Amino acid sequence: MLKALYTSVLPLVLATTSVPGFTMHMQEKTVTLQDQKQLGVTIYNENLALIRDLRQVPLKKGINRLVWREVSAQIRPQTALLHTPGQPAGSQLLEQNFDFDLLTPEKLLESYLGRTVNIIYTNPVTGKETTEAATVLSTRGGVVLKFADRIETGTTGRITFPDIPDHLHDRPTLSLVLESASQSDRELELSYLTSGLSWQADYVAELNTNDDRIDLSGLITLANHSGITYPNAHLQLVAGNINQISSEQPQTRKMMAMVADAAEYQKSKEEPLFEYHLYTMPATTTLAENQTKQVILMSAADIPVSREFLLRGIEAHYLSRYTNSDNKLRPDVFIQFENKGKGLDKPLPGGIVRAYIKDSQDNTQFLGEDHIDHIAKNDPVRVKLGKAFDITATRIQTDFQQLDTPSQRFTETAHKIEIHNTRQEAVTIRVQEPIPGDWIIISESFPHTRPAANLAEWKITIPVKEKIVLSYRVRIKH
Repeated sequence: MLKALYTSVLPLVLATTSVPGFTMHMQEKTVTLQDQKQLGVTIYNENLALIRDLRQVPLKKGINRLVWREVSAQIRPQTALLHTPGQPAGSQLLEQNFDFDLLTPEKLLESYLGRTVNIIYTNPVTGKETTEAATVLSTRGGVVLKFADRIETGTTGRITFPDIPDHLHDRPTLSLVLESASQSDRELELSYLTSGLSWQADYVAELNTNDDRIDLSGLITLANHSGITYPNAHLQLVAGNINQISSEQPQTRKMMAMVADAAEYQKSKEEPLFEYHLYTMPATTTLAENQTKQVILMSAADIPVSREFLLRGIEAHYLSRYTNSDNKLRPDVFIQFENKGKGLDKPLPGGIVRAYIKDSQDNTQFLGEDHIDHIAKNDPVRVKLGKAFDITATRIQTDFQQLDTPSQRFTETAHKIEIHNTRQEAVTIRVQEPIPGDWIIISESFPHTRPAANLAEWKITIPVKEKIVLSYRVRIKH
């Protein structure tokens, strides 16, 4: 997508100094949102967005200086591209300048170093005003003014300025100098990358009372901290990890207010984009400055779901003797479903899944939340909700021996895991033990499987209000 953007663009010269005769004493044409024909915003996962701003601009023949208002305050100026859609010839960009200095009293005073300003004094008794001219000598740590007969630091009067310098603007502004072959109204599209825009996926899963079905809805949370509003934008989102070269940090900005705005549901369109996935929102939306809002990504109902209990050990249990603990262990609880079926017809971008259920009084209760990575279509979605309350376990190391030979080092360690089910139903629990080195189970009370080279797993069903004891001995070659 970015590669395509960089084609068919006008020649671009990034100048650090003004082009002689172009920018001095040249009448500016201000290009505002009133001239905007279309706005496209593509937001990536890593605090990055691509802006495509199409505006209709009257150009005169020859050199034109345009002041392009309402660009992002966190624009990356070196990425700016200007082109004329459908009109590859006829205009040439000569210079661009991004004005970081916004109009403030401090910046205005700095701009008048060596220049004359007027100081207005008000007589506190009579209220009469008098005006005196002064030259600004310095603004560091306060203002130093040179009057006709003296030099003063600070002032008790009001400072007035005859005009505002061209480089100071009340909003982020990009100045462009271009040459047009003819006088005409042109559609110019300015494209650039900016920080300050981000998105994330949030999912709400509601389980039924039997814990075997869920309704799932996906929301996209958009945050705009870039410094401007994007009105009626055609919004696209890219899921995937875009490689970026580290650069200077974005400008520090104040804490932003949060405004939640859930849009009416319309199905978004998804398509592959190189090694990523592109989601196109079906309708335009306005991203206000300093706003966080939500739009609907997807919705699916009556999805089959399974529940899993997982008790997982740690590798350190197999490296040496350890002190047995009386602490009760509780297995993790997961729910799992397949990303397929009605409503689940697209890859799911990574985000946070929050699960809820209705209690006996029809009140919604929170069950837990987990972060999921990007999920491809038809792949399983696995969400950790918390720990089981009515299933407990204890672990004991029953033996540890060092069995070295002249040519090899061996250890044998034996363990006993007692699992107690106090639920009103039988449960199946997976016990996973990460075992280092080259190992073999030489005795066990339940058969194990080996899903990975360093992992032993037992799947055990525990009857209602029963206890089981898993005991095993493992020999490890180091």
